[in-house]
Amino acid sequence: LKFLCCNKIGKRKLESVRSGGELFTILLEQQDIAKDNVVFLEKMLKSIKREDLVSQLKQFVEEGEVNDPDDQPDMHEKPIEVISNNVGRNWKMLMRKLDLSEVQMDRIVEAYPRDLREQLVQSLREWQRCRGRDAKVTDLIRALRGCEMNLVADKVEQ
Repeated sequence: LKFLCCNKIGKRKLESVRSGGELFTILLEQQDIAKDNVVFLEKMLKSIKREDLVSQLKQFVEEGEVNDPDDQPDMHEKPIEVISNNVGRNWKMLMRKLDLSEVQMDRIVEAYPRDLREQLVQSLREWQRCRGRDAKVTDLIRALRGCEMNLVADKVEQ
């Protein structure tokens, strides 16, 4: 699988990959695979002649688990919009309060080098993805207040 990703992932980054989990994490971060897009994964599995895994992947998609609307953090979209419109250069301080790692933030900055707002939006989405159902608006408000961004916290509460 690592060999099949050589045109998707840089050589240096690919050399550091030591497990399948690391490979899939990179592919997810680069959005080569996603919950609603498993085409690349299916192609990789077919090319290594793992039809058994292809059928399991198709079954997983057909059962609706991939596109489950309950899995989507709709309730957080409004706070993300408010935060991204009101937090500027100090977005990394906020993300550190939310326990997003430096590596995750660096990857986002690398993916969106000239778009500060998009860096913040993607960081918040990464935080949501990592926390899953534990990602709460109250945590966002607490982190904003911890960064002395009380005006933004008040707007999120509204």
